[in-house]
Amino acid sequence: MSKKRRARTKARRRLAGLLALAIALIGIGSLYSLLVPQPQTAQAQEDPAVVRQGEQIYNNTCITCHGQNLEGVKGRGPSLIGIGEAAVYFQTSTGRMPAVQQGAQAAEKPPVLTPKEIDAISAYIQANGGGPVLPKERGAALRGDNPARGGELFRLNCASCHNFTGRGGALSSGKSAPSLDGSTELQMYAAMLSGPDNMPRFSERQLSPQEKKDIISYVKSVTDGNNNPGGDALGGLGPQSEGLIGFIVGIAALLGITLWIGAKQ
Repeated sequence: MSKKRRARTKARRRLAGLLALAIALIGIGSLYSLLVPQPQTAQAQEDPAVVRQGEQIYNNTCITCHGQNLEGVKGRGPSLIGIGEAAVYFQTSTGRMPAVQQGAQAAEKPPVLTPKEIDAISAYIQANGGGPVLPKERGAALRGDNPARGGELFRLNCASCHNFTGRGGALSSGKSAPSLDGSTELQMYAAMLSGPDNMPRFSERQLSPQEKKDIISYVKSVTDGNNNPGGDALGGLGPQSEGLIGFIVGIAALLGITLWIGAKQ
C-alpha cells in the first residue's frame, strides 16, 4: 500500500506541476498581449470616386500593355502589381508612360496625363496592386537640411550612373541614366522608392527618409545653377573640359619636345 500511495503522490505532484506551468505560460502570454503594443500597419484609404476615375483612365491608356487586372501582357508591358503609386507617379509625371513605342528604355517627354489624372490612376493602381507609397511632403519640404551628407550618399549610391553632378550618362544595352536637371523633389523621391529601369530600389533600411531628403537637397544644390562660386560651371560635366585642355596642351608639349630633340640631332 505504501508503494501505491507514493506512486499516486508522485503522479499528483507531476500533474500539479504541469498545471502550474500551463497556468504560468497562459498568464505570461496574456500579459504580453496586453502590455506589448501591436504593430501599426498603415492602410491608405483611397477615395472610391478617385479610384473609379483612375480605373477609367487605366482602361483608356494602360490596359492594352498592362492587362485587365494589372497582370501585364507578355511582350508588351510588365505587371503593375506591387509597384505602388510611387512608380506610377514617376513614370507618368515624367512622360515616360504612356509609352509611344517599345524600346530598351522609355524616353522622357512632356507628360500626357494631367496632375489630377496622375493622382487618379495612382490611386487605382495603389488600391488594386499595392506597393510603395509617396510621402505626404511636397516641394521644398522634401529637401533635407544636410546637403553635405547628401552629397556623400549621392557619390556612394548614385554618381556611378548619374555623374557626380547629376548630369546622367550612358549605360549598357541602349539605356542611359537621365540628367537630373529639372527633376522635381517628388520625382526624385519616387525614383528612389520605385527604382525605374536600371536604377535599384532604396528601401528605408538602405536609405532612410531623411537620407533620401538629404540627397535631394544635394542634387538641387548642384542642378539649380546657384552653386558655382568659382565661375562658369562648364555645363556641370565635371573635370572633362579641364581634362581635354590638359590633353591638348600635353600633346602639343610632347610634339614640341620631339621636334626640338630631332632638330638637335
